[in-house]
Amino acid sequence: MSRQSNEVDELFDVKNSFYIGNYQHCINEANKIGKPSLEKDVFLYRAYIAQHKYRVVLDEIKPNNDTPLLALRYLAEYLSNKSRKEAVVDLFDEKFKGDINALDVIWIIVGATIYCNEGTYESALKILQGNFNLECLSLQLQCLLNMSRVDLAKQVLQTMQEKDDDATLTQLSQAWLNIQLGGDKLQDAFFIFQDFCDKFSPSLLLLNGQAVCYIGQQKYDDAENVLRECLNRDPNNYDALINLLALSQQKEKTNSQFNRYLSQVLDEHKESALVATYNKKQSEFDRLVMQYGPSNNKSIEDIVA
Repeated sequence: MSRQSNEVDELFDVKNSFYIGNYQHCINEANKIGKPSLEKDVFLYRAYIAQHKYRVVLDEIKPNNDTPLLALRYLAEYLSNKSRKEAVVDLFDEKFKGDINALDVIWIIVGATIYCNEGTYESALKILQGNFNLECLSLQLQCLLNMSRVDLAKQVLQTMQEKDDDATLTQLSQAWLNIQLGGDKLQDAFFIFQDFCDKFSPSLLLLNGQAVCYIGQQKYDDAENVLRECLNRDPNNYDALINLLALSQQKEKTNSQFNRYLSQVLDEHKESALVATYNKKQSEFDRLVMQYGPSNNKSIEDIVA
């Protein structure tokens, strides 16, 4: 067996744990590996970022770092500092004006992640196009699903299956596509998430995936049980709260729980896409009220006086 194959085997648990959302296990496994490895460090710092531990990344990856790890410092800056977002996006825009093929793949993955976070899926697809790294293909599929291009997402999944049908990313991508397809495919997606839970351990990513399947199948009590487990693990988990918002609209005749979850999202996830959209709609509503509301603002007492 080649030296490269040994490294791949050695990092399997690290990478697999990251992909299924077991970020602490990813960090633990990476720290067990004494041999220096850029790829190991990439997944280690990505796991810290996924846990919102941006300070660890910013402290350990200096601004003058001359390795691809610098891309992860920029990602940490982007996610942790609102005032840096525009500058970081501009930096990646400039970076991708050159020869993208000459860049380490982590620059492409981080750039695509940032573009997806910005909602500019076309920009993400532009830099991912033609790269057959499995994670790049998975990101392509996610972009296409967000753009409601299920037809093209199916083509990307086929490419992934031809490359490695048993890979964790391929199986997860199949589950995400199945959720979008709905119907009988929801059960297939559920089994994929359950298989990973059985083989490894349930993560918030896997549990939220199962909850979405349950909601799509109108198994609302099962969905609620899974989402309660998510909140037991992390009371402010964004995906769980969003799923509970959707679930409460299906289950409740009143809006009490919905409003409670919405307040929690607005309070704990101020920089999220949902909060940005909500605030924009609220501002538009307030503007329309001012524009088309009654011109007579006198109180009843003043009117009848």
